[in-house]
Amino acid sequence: MRTPHPTRRTVLAGTAAAAALTTLPALTAQAHATEARSGSTAGGYRWRNAVIGGTGFVSGVLFHPARRGLAYARTDIGGAYRWDDHKARWTPLTDHLGWDDWNLLGVEAIALDPAHPDRVYLALGTYTQPWAGNGAILRSDDRGATWTRSDLTVKLGANEDGRGTGERLLVDPRDSDTLWLGTRHDGLLRSTDRGATWASATGFPATPSASGQGVTLLVAAGRTVYAGWGDADDTSATANLYRTGDGTTWETVPGSPTGAAAKVPIRAAYDRHTRELYVTYANAPGPNGQSDGSVHKLRTTTGTWSEVTPVKPGGTTTDGGTDAFGYGGVAVDARRPGTVVVSTNNRWAEIDTLFRSTNGGRTWTSLKDSAVLDVSETPYLKWGADKPKFGWWIQALALDPYDSKHMVYGTGATLYGTRDLKNWAPQIRGLEETSVRQLISPPTGQAHLISGSGDIGTMYHERLTASPSRGMASNPVFGSATGLAQAAAKPSYVVRTGWGDHGNGARSNDGGRTWEPFGAQPDIAKDAPGPIAVNADGSVLVWSFVHWDGTKYAAHRSTDNGATWAEVPTFPKGATPVADPVDPARFYAYDTDTGTLYASTDSGASFSARATGLPAGDSQFKLVAAPRRTSDLWLSAKTSGLYRSTDAGAAFSKVDSCRASYTLGFGKAAPGAGYPAIYQVGSTETRTVVHRSDDAAKTWTRINDDAHQWGWTGEVIVGDPRVYGRVYLATNGRGIQYGEPT
Repeated sequence: MRTPHPTRRTVLAGTAAAAALTTLPALTAQAHATEARSGSTAGGYRWRNAVIGGTGFVSGVLFHPARRGLAYARTDIGGAYRWDDHKARWTPLTDHLGWDDWNLLGVEAIALDPAHPDRVYLALGTYTQPWAGNGAILRSDDRGATWTRSDLTVKLGANEDGRGTGERLLVDPRDSDTLWLGTRHDGLLRSTDRGATWASATGFPATPSASGQGVTLLVAAGRTVYAGWGDADDTSATANLYRTGDGTTWETVPGSPTGAAAKVPIRAAYDRHTRELYVTYANAPGPNGQSDGSVHKLRTTTGTWSEVTPVKPGGTTTDGGTDAFGYGGVAVDARRPGTVVVSTNNRWAEIDTLFRSTNGGRTWTSLKDSAVLDVSETPYLKWGADKPKFGWWIQALALDPYDSKHMVYGTGATLYGTRDLKNWAPQIRGLEETSVRQLISPPTGQAHLISGSGDIGTMYHERLTASPSRGMASNPVFGSATGLAQAAAKPSYVVRTGWGDHGNGARSNDGGRTWEPFGAQPDIAKDAPGPIAVNADGSVLVWSFVHWDGTKYAAHRSTDNGATWAEVPTFPKGATPVADPVDPARFYAYDTDTGTLYASTDSGASFSARATGLPAGDSQFKLVAAPRRTSDLWLSAKTSGLYRSTDAGAAFSKVDSCRASYTLGFGKAAPGAGYPAIYQVGSTETRTVVHRSDDAAKTWTRINDDAHQWGWTGEVIVGDPRVYGRVYLATNGRGIQYGEPT
């Protein structure tokens, strides 16, 4: 999933110490219930998700063992959720985390207290890199309606390799006040005050590494706690499983499996009836990169290990290739002794499956073989094909302890659920994890919204309350969108760019409902598809190219709908092209390296420098042209604020009403107002929030509140040109939020 920061893994080491204690503003259970039904009132606004359905990696699911219908889910970048079985939907629990806490939207682990059903704990932290903040623990006594926060002095990695292992957080089975937290680079931590303070666990024998996986799982088997260790090398006998019976003395579990197929313990589940602990293994932490794996069980009463691997990786696929994969999720049936389910993971050739056994792993049945998948509620899951896959990246797997036929498993994009072990459908209502990159609100047509996102490309939203019926835009299908633009004076004409296997650019003549690929594309497009702009009448395209590693390339121009392209050497490399919404001959671009505004008056054939001396080197800029006006430009700068030009970029004036501006967009003017409504993610004083201005940025009104912040929201914001007050906001993990005045 996408992050607003680089994702290259770097070495980090740290130590655990006492945590700072913070109490979060209360969000009542009634407020959560209201949001689940119809959105919540926030800053005079009601905020809801534009429904897509899932779209991200669900990395863990836990049913509460003592309360029917109560479950929780975690995601790698989109926060945590609570399941309401009566309403059949998920309620978001971490939307209160704001801009400064964007790194806490990744949930490393969840812990439940079997003895206290209303208690829930979250371990938060998305990255372990130096540029990311430390992790935190949230703890609740009311199922996540309110939280108390404890800041850690170590980093967690919910969106790094190994994010599907776990759980890494556990309530001690002997004492509800004691919690265990497994970290990636700082060993095992222990709290004796319900997560308020933490210290290194004494006696834990494994030595943490600055680059390894550390503790991959914690599980209780009766009164014994087991810890999986993910730093053993491929062939050594280094232990990968430890246990303690008293919370003080740890020992290596004798006879633990070793070798490449059992290098990393991924997940574990305990059958209390047979007193057997099932452990899945792989040769890499996943979810990517696994090519071998196994399943083993330990009879805890005797210490005897047995291998119960359903199918050993490495066989021959139907097309003659190698059937490489690891094992991921595991769940036991609380009502039926000896019944266990495991998942394969990273099995791209033969497609991942769930294996189910009713006799302790002696024989297995593949549930994929008889599965009937119904994705009518989330059609994008067909990925442009005739039918959906059963799954991939299956590491989250859970069995309802009160219903043996109710099972859910996570994929890289959704949660599938069944009530009869045969018919499966997304069990995803209320859970939206999209990383959104592009938004357009057309001035005419059926759809009020067209979106471009990471992983799921472009979508045409006929309704905001249902997943788009057309699914991902096809012909061709793009995995991730990099550009989306509409001709201002010809809104039926839309273009898009992105990462695709069959071309990287496409155009639509019906407002984004159907598409056809460009007739040709520059050679660099396949490696560095970037943003695109179309002029006001739809006659000229300007396409910029930026590689994912930041390398910038020369832009290209087409005057024949993408049939041919010519390089534009005077365009600033890597800049985002912006079309004037009125004059077809005008394009603009902002060179962030030099702080220079470039403009074209010959339909993008050439660009020349205009205003200079503007902010440069800032990590985030957004150049926007005001709708239905020519030469009216706004420059949003992260650390420098907001600037405006009314002479096509010849000169800019600083707007004094805001201190910092991350992204800016326009919508329908307020009744009686002479200028479009302006929407902004930025700060007028010290806090970064969502604003609206009805007087051309002279004054601002905050339109979100502390309960609705969604972490990092700096990519794009746009108002609806047909509905005053309605605004669409892109998030990095909580999908498309849209707000309307109450």
